[in-house]
This record gives sequence, structure tokens and C-alpha cells, in this order.
Amino acid sequence: MKKTLIMFLLLTLVVTGGLFANGKKETAPAASAAPAAVKKAEPVSFEIYYPVAVDAPIAKILNGYIKDFQAQYPNITVKPVFSGGYGDVKTAVQTTFEGGGKAPAMAVMLATDLYDLINSDYIVPLDSLLSTIPDKTAYLNDIFPSFLQNSKYDGKIWSLPFQRSAVVMYYNKDLFKAAGLTAPDSWDSLAADAQKLTIKGKRWGIEWPSGWPYWLFQPLAIGAGQNIIGDSDTTVYFNNPKVIDAVKFYISLSKKYHATPAGVQGSWGAAPTNFAKGSTAMIVHSTGSLTGIIKQANFDVGVMPIPGKVKGTYASVPGGGNFYILKGTPKAEQEAALKFAYFVTQPKYAADFSTKTGYIAVRKSAYNEPEMKAYLAKVPQAADTRDVLKYAGKELSLQNLGQVRNIFHKYLQAAYNGTMTPEAAMAQAQKEADASLKDFK
Repeated sequence: MKKTLIMFLLLTLVVTGGLFANGKKETAPAASAAPAAVKKAEPVSFEIYYPVAVDAPIAKILNGYIKDFQAQYPNITVKPVFSGGYGDVKTAVQTTFEGGGKAPAMAVMLATDLYDLINSDYIVPLDSLLSTIPDKTAYLNDIFPSFLQNSKYDGKIWSLPFQRSAVVMYYNKDLFKAAGLTAPDSWDSLAADAQKLTIKGKRWGIEWPSGWPYWLFQPLAIGAGQNIIGDSDTTVYFNNPKVIDAVKFYISLSKKYHATPAGVQGSWGAAPTNFAKGSTAMIVHSTGSLTGIIKQANFDVGVMPIPGKVKGTYASVPGGGNFYILKGTPKAEQEAALKFAYFVTQPKYAADFSTKTGYIAVRKSAYNEPEMKAYLAKVPQAADTRDVLKYAGKELSLQNLGQVRNIFHKYLQAAYNGTMTPEAAMAQAQKEADASLKDFK
């Protein structure tokens, strides 16, 4: 009996000592408890087609983001396929679908490609995939509305903005100051300033590239009071009197004020360099040119939206590319691709991408990131590129976009070159565009 009692006391001391080891009370596991099984995420890999035809080292930047993403999601492998430009990516996607090959899960293509991609049945809406994001509403509300506008159709979201830009006017603040001028705030002051700053044979007052004209023309139309595109995806306003006024103003800069080259200006690539070296006082161009201009210019660079016809009004229009998820790819790849798009559009990465490339960060909260604040302290013009979005109208995007855009280009350039009057050119553009859209109404 004594032996049994002693054994019981010893056993009690051992158990009690374990429960109160190091002076801390611990709970002994239940006798029946077993380690919980940890479900290992299934491995998945997907391709993303990405355009790299810009000055910034896009491939290097994106590969860095992929490395960070895969560290957080070790079961997901991202395989980037870099192409020349947006058109090259779209052609590669089209070739893959038509050839019966395996499409990538994701591609970055122009935001304006939306209708073509839907009609070709190349992409899927993102609503069900976005429902997996815990902060979906807050996330979408944090994207600048001007960028998200081209992502929506038929009550659904079809793409996520990423590599985005806008039309701005760059002006040489030093030249303006020396001439006693302030930044223009109307068509009249813009024309007068451009005329005053022109030195024949040495410097133009303004260069306004028109070799690919619709994008840089749209702020003029918006500033006149009528965008060339409305809410409908089958309606254009090419022959609207206000649009015709915008065409006439562009022509007047050369014909009346002699402040810009006459006719069509095929100077898209040269304009930023011309501006930086002082051979033109102003240019209308993309926000994506900011980084290169700042590096080259030895003067104070001003950035602003395009002055409107009425004093104190301004206009711009967004541009650039979005993430699309391709149809026919396995659901696991689509889900992984959506995770990646969400990951690289976090404020931290949106800010980093903007500071390294010159593109506008697509998230409002990105401008609260320490890296962005430090960048804006050095390059305050980057805040100006963001702020033009307040004046941005809808970029030309509608059914049968390629054909309608080519029609507009043809007749706008005819007006610029003087082979047709603005009224005749826009009337014909409207007639042909309406015909090309008839089957979509």
C-alpha cells in the first residue's frame, strides 16, 4: 500500500513540474489530440505577355516584382514573355488564339483594346476573381477613376489598370519667366505665348505631334466642350461644331500664329528631345516622357493639363495599358494571375513603378508611400502629372476601334495638311465612322 502511494506521489510531481516549468502554467495536450494537417498549396505556373518598348528598364523592374511575389507565394511561378509594344502583345495573343496554341493567363494590352478583346472572345471578366480579394471595394475605389473607366463594360470589370499615362503640356519655365509670361490658361493665351516665344529658324513656340493624332487631339476637343467619344460604345462626335473648332485652333497655331510646324507633325519621338535641348518652348506629349525630359533638360520644366478654349479651363485624356486575363486558361492559372496583378498594384509597388518609369501610379494611396513622398520632393512635376487626371475625359475606345480610329486619323490629317477644310474633313469622318459602327448598333 505504501509503495503504491509513493509511486502515485512521484508521478504527480513529474506531471506538475512539467505543467509549471519555468514558472509558467502550461496546458497539457488532450490525450486524444493529434497535430493538425497543414494543406500544402498546389504548385501553379502561368505566363504573362508584357510590352517593353519604352525607355525605362521595364523587364528588370517587372522581374524584381516577380521575385518578391514568388517569395510570398512559393507555389506560384510567373513566366514573363516580353514583347516590343502593346501592338506586338496583342498580335501575339491573337496569333496564339487563331493558331490553337495555349494562351498566356495574363497580358498587358492597351486599355482601349477592351471592345476588340471582348468581341474576339479573348478575355474573361474579372468580377468573380476579384471577389476573392478581402478589400475588393476599397481596392477598386483607390484606383483613379479616369484609369478604371476603360476597364468597365456591360456592368462588369474586364481589366485592371497598371502601366498608365495621360496627355500633358510641358513648358520651359525659364523661357516663360524671361519673357514675362505665366503658364497659359486658355487657347488665346496659349497661342499668344507660343507666338511670342517663337524665334524663326531657331525655336518653335510649341510642338504638337500629330503623326498618331487622336490621343493628343482629344484634349483639344474636350477643351472646346465636346469629346470625340461619349458614353455610348457606338457613337462618335467627329462633326460636332465644337470638335471642328478644336481642329481649326490646331491649324491656327501654324497658319495664323506661325508658332508651330505646318501640317502633320510626325515628331512623336523627337519632340521630348527638341524640348529638352531648347528648340521648342512647349510640347504636348505623354506623362511617360517626364523622366527622360527631366534628365535631359537644364532648365525648370513645367507640367500642366492642356488649356481649354474658355479661360481657366483645362483638359487631358488617359492612356496606357491594363492587365487582362485570357480566356481558356485553367482556373488555377487565372486565380494566380489575379493575385499577381493585385500584388503589383499594391501602393508600395505602384509607387515604385511610378518613380522608376514616369508612369502615373494607378492607386491614390501610392502617393502616401514614403518612397513616393521622397521622389515628389525631388521631382514635384510627378505630382503635376497625377493632378491632370482631374481634367481627364474618356480616351477613344469603342466598337470596331481600329477602323474608326483609322478613319478619324485620315481625315484629321487631311485637315491639318490643308487638303480638306476642317468642316469637310470632319463631316466625311463622321459619315464613314457611322457606317463602320452600323453593325454594332
